[in-house]
Amino acid sequence: LDLIKDDTCGVQLYQRFEQLEYEYEASVERKRNALAAADAGKGPVKKPRQQEIRGATIEEGKEAMKHGMNERFSEDKKTRRRKGSKNKGNLQITRKLGDATLHYAHGRYKEAASVLSEVVVQAPKLPDPFHILGLMYNSMGEKKKAMDCYMIAAFLGPKESSLWKLLVTLSIEQGNTGQAWYCIKKAITADPNDITLRYHFASLCMEMGEYHKAADSYHQIVQVCPDNVEALQTATMLYKKCGQFERTIGILEDYLKDHPPKDDPSVVEMLVSVYMERNEHSKALERIEHARRVFSCGEEFPLNLTIREGICHAHLGDLEKAEFYFSTLQKDNAKLRMGLVMAVANSFMSLQHYESALKYYLMLEGCASNNDLISVKIARCYSALKKSASAIQFYYKALQAREHDVDTRLTLTSLLMEENRDDEALALLSPPPNSALSNETDVDGSQPWWLNVKVKLKLSHIYKTKRMLEAYVEVMYPIIHESLTIDSMHQKVKQRKRLTESELLERVQVLGDRQTDSVFGNFRQPASKNVILKAHRAKKSLQKMATSKEEMKCAALAAGLDWESDDSEDEVPEPPL
Repeated sequence: LDLIKDDTCGVQLYQRFEQLEYEYEASVERKRNALAAADAGKGPVKKPRQQEIRGATIEEGKEAMKHGMNERFSEDKKTRRRKGSKNKGNLQITRKLGDATLHYAHGRYKEAASVLSEVVVQAPKLPDPFHILGLMYNSMGEKKKAMDCYMIAAFLGPKESSLWKLLVTLSIEQGNTGQAWYCIKKAITADPNDITLRYHFASLCMEMGEYHKAADSYHQIVQVCPDNVEALQTATMLYKKCGQFERTIGILEDYLKDHPPKDDPSVVEMLVSVYMERNEHSKALERIEHARRVFSCGEEFPLNLTIREGICHAHLGDLEKAEFYFSTLQKDNAKLRMGLVMAVANSFMSLQHYESALKYYLMLEGCASNNDLISVKIARCYSALKKSASAIQFYYKALQAREHDVDTRLTLTSLLMEENRDDEALALLSPPPNSALSNETDVDGSQPWWLNVKVKLKLSHIYKTKRMLEAYVEVMYPIIHESLTIDSMHQKVKQRKRLTESELLERVQVLGDRQTDSVFGNFRQPASKNVILKAHRAKKSLQKMATSKEEMKCAALAAGLDWESDDSEDEVPEPPL
């Protein structure tokens, strides 16, 4: 029971296990590198012990030695120990575990703890007593001790997936994401075919912003269940979000090698979308044409792929063929196919085919919920076609729905100025009559449009052009005054915080912290790289401080002066990050 402490000094048990595993793996890696160097003839190296078998874990080494020894000593096995001595010890432990279980079942927790303590002394690597202790503490309501006992039991029996799964559930319930992350990885190692665990792991990764690891988890689900299209789509979406387009394409291509496109056209569509995002429209077109050949004559080809086929032809310069594939999109069915119509219009817009883009944007006018966005796009098309009057009309229409859109307001102002409609431009940029009552920021943190600097600068430019100097000064003076105030504030250099010697000593403790009251006390307290870096800098600062003090002391004594040092006032500048 002394293994379970109430005071963990801020370090959780799973973090100590992580540190243990990290140090073990680092040690094994160093020995492997040394053996590799010896094989390459780079010099003598210390002979490894029996357990340090190159390229194998300790368990594999033990198994190999056990196999060899069984063959070598099969004849004189009886002479190495008295028959039944090992089984007798096992029977004693089994009997004590049974007694402890009975004590626990009848609520005699003190007696159960006493028996289990004896078992731990006799068999410290046996997970069963810690598991029973965890059950006992859980019944007593001591959740922290129960969790620690479960953790030790799982660590001693890493192949027991049920314990790791229990720890995952408890960690999630307690909101301990770090511990849940550690335990779920162990649970997956113990039971790699449990899909639910991999889904939980992917969710945890996404919560922590580890999108690449989440993508790997979903990809592993696909490898276990090749027909899981949902996991496939999520994995490719996350890989794409991480910028790994080649990986995304490879996964989708591998899936389509074993699954005909007609089984799930959405996978083909996703692959085509990735190619199109990379401007590889010829490859996208090849994939669509291959899918079209696979579909039988009587089967209807998916409309989404048909439209994407037309977009590919448009980007490859064959507008006539593109329009042929777009012929199914008409004004009367645009409301049902808004996404496809918008995709076609946006493609023509990006290709600067404004007439064609305008045709499809006009199909969506009045159909879409975001009609203000459609109005802006229509206005841009008219503006590019030098039809300013129509462009102004649609910009006004968009501005009615998005009053605080500064860019739309400024663009409309420029068009009005080009059409010599200066009064309208001034009215468009001038604050409303009741603006003095609403100069505060909105609930969402944004300022009213008339307080935007771009609007003020545009308005001042119009005043200056029209020789309205008084109005020009009234608008520009607050902007210039604010700019000068900010510049003067930036010129004041802020003094860097200085750290006292006691603060430096506190930082250095991370490097030498040992938990002497715990069985895991030989492992350094886990800390982030940033904290360790600060600790090393603090250590150097303390060394410099000590050297400086010694020099000052010697100089004072040499001059015949008394040396006095007030450590409480010693400060050094905080090392930069």
